[in-house]
Amino acid sequence: MSQTVDVLCVGHASYDLIFSVSRHPDADEKVVADNLLSCGGGPAANAAVCIARLGLTSAFAGYLGRDLYGDKHFQELNDEGVDTQLIIRGASPTPLSTILVKPDGKRCLINYKGDTQALPADALNLAPIPAKVVLFDGHEPFISLALAEQARQSKIPTVLDAGSVHDGTLALMNRVDYLVCSEKFAVQYAGDEHKALSRLAALAPTVVITLGERGLVWQRGNEQGALSAYPVTAIDTTGAGDAFHGAFAAALAARLEWQALLRYASAAGSLCCTKMGARLGLPSRQEHARLFNRPLF
Repeated sequence: MSQTVDVLCVGHASYDLIFSVSRHPDADEKVVADNLLSCGGGPAANAAVCIARLGLTSAFAGYLGRDLYGDKHFQELNDEGVDTQLIIRGASPTPLSTILVKPDGKRCLINYKGDTQALPADALNLAPIPAKVVLFDGHEPFISLALAEQARQSKIPTVLDAGSVHDGTLALMNRVDYLVCSEKFAVQYAGDEHKALSRLAALAPTVVITLGERGLVWQRGNEQGALSAYPVTAIDTTGAGDAFHGAFAAALAARLEWQALLRYASAAGSLCCTKMGARLGLPSRQEHARLFNRPLF
């Protein structure tokens, strides 16, 4: 990479097939979809697009196959202005996600990645790291652990998008400056968000737990707080966490003060719920500004 970007997003890229359904099917039941959307996906890739749409610069580091879905996603990222120089292409398939979304915005997912394996630690050589902030989603643990250590030595802030408990998030959770996790992660890890907040704060300097329509809770050192969610009509919650994490990292790069940073990220996550599909729901700079500048009660 020739120049420093605001945020380097490291992790998972997939291709999403999003079906609108009246309800999730029962066993041995066939349902007919009302609509189909297809676009790139994956937590870190979505975060990179979100950052670019918000008017900052981003790069994505991860894997895409040399197949139809990989080609389409690679082109999407370039079209969005995301720096793609750190994408590794290969013969293994691009991970594919099928998402079934109900009218109330609730979803279920099926993921397929075939024989695609995590990239080895030496797949990327980034010295120095060309970013003001590094965001990890835990899905490329080997390159992420190496980059997290490089970032620590270079005093570059790091963020972990901990969507669920798995080997990658467990390996990174005590190696980042900002542990930003979902309610699902908190419940899996400690039973509820209150216990999780206390336990996770012993591992990372700053912890944020997002709670969907209930907003979020946070702890920095001995300081704790909560923030309500922006009231929106949810159509599809797919990608709301990705938008939140991307905007959170972008706000860090822009050096927003803490409360403004949380509202900035919350606005992006809320707006993503108002459209079908994660990638399509990521807000523009203008859409985000309209919501972010509104008072939050």
